Amino acid sequence: MAMTLTEKILARHAGKSKVEPGENVWVHVDVLMTHDVCGPGTIGIFKKHFGAGAKVWDSKKVIVIPDHYIFTADEKAHRNIDILRDFVEEQHLPNYYDVGTAKYKGVCHIALAEEGHTRPGEILLGTDSHTCTAGAFGEFATGIGNTDAGFVLGTGKIWLKVPPTMRFVFEGKLPNYLMAKDLILSVIGEIGVDGATYKAMEFSGDGVHSLNIEERMTLTNMVIEAGGKNGVIAPDEVTLDYVKQKTSVPFEIVENDPGAKFCYEKVFDVRKLEPVVAKPHSPDNKASVREVKGTKLDRAYIGSCTGGKMTDFVAAAQIMKGHSVHIDTFVVPATTEIARKLDEVKIGGKSLSAIFKESGAVIGPASCGACLGGPLDTLGRLNKSEVCISTTNRNFPGRMGSKTAQVYLASPLTVAASAISGTISDPRDFV
Repeated sequence: MAMTLTEKILARHAGKSKVEPGENVWVHVDVLMTHDVCGPGTIGIFKKHFGAGAKVWDSKKVIVIPDHYIFTADEKAHRNIDILRDFVEEQHLPNYYDVGTAKYKGVCHIALAEEGHTRPGEILLGTDSHTCTAGAFGEFATGIGNTDAGFVLGTGKIWLKVPPTMRFVFEGKLPNYLMAKDLILSVIGEIGVDGATYKAMEFSGDGVHSLNIEERMTLTNMVIEAGGKNGVIAPDEVTLDYVKQKTSVPFEIVENDPGAKFCYEKVFDVRKLEPVVAKPHSPDNKASVREVKGTKLDRAYIGSCTGGKMTDFVAAAQIMKGHSVHIDTFVVPATTEIARKLDEVKIGGKSLSAIFKESGAVIGPASCGACLGGPLDTLGRLNKSEVCISTTNRNFPGRMGSKTAQVYLASPLTVAASAISGTISDPRDFV
């Protein structure tokens, strides 16, 4: 029986020769990640069901990354970090990236990749819905709840239903005014926020495999916005070059079998696509930039796991160089490694950080920042009725702060162009 990439990974981790969509299987987990929002709840469930003195199934496979509510005076947020620290010390967990230390990283999904925890052929689970980001490395990655995570902590296993696979093929060479964000917003706009419910979303074609690993991570990150169980891209030399630089842990590549069946296939010609946005208040409320061009804005936000990577900042800086922003603009690196590179990488003799600062943008510390709203003192948090254009991945009411604010999702190119104009603008007018 021919199987898809997702099916083969689950079959191997279940110790079976084959699995079929809809089948329920026990699988062994390679990596479990948790953070400051869901970590305390996961720890509580683990201790309740396995005992106060229980040990995690494998200390090296548990990754703890505080990243959401960390640069704040909020005492409840600090309490969450304290719970993580106590658990890490008790369990002797080596992979803890604590805020306020040299090991601090930033956004968990990007940190996992930078620290070599994302590897082809593996199963990676996390207590965050955007854990599906790691599917860019040719692995099965998905978000789980605290109860499931507490069980995995104790056993290293999870009960999963095998999802059918949808396949999205992007053909052609990507124009310089498009980014991965435009591609995934086009997909979500096509199938809706429930169009891939409990399905694997696989991306392929020249338009995908010409992307660097950061852009691929943007694609797989947002499959959850269509209801997807996981997103995946078959590993190639781009994948292997990145992974081998980050880790010496052995892994096994998994690919689709010839004749593998997909429950849905859609082919896009990237040369016919144009810059798009997701209008308030849903990621599938798609419109071309031309349709909403001139919409007045109060804020621009460049950051998060879909917009805070080096590729995102280079794209934004290319547009913002030599210009001044006309609205409050925030630049928030996903990780400390990326933050350092803002000072090192140059365009036309100027560092990215210098370009952003000279434009009038505010650069924040590496973190999730305002992507999930956060406490009142979170940098970039939206106030009442503000209209923002953002590189983040969700625009539900209250997602970035005030419930009455409006958020447009767009690529870093579109956000940068709009920050300069103060209204939603087409990047084709700048590149």
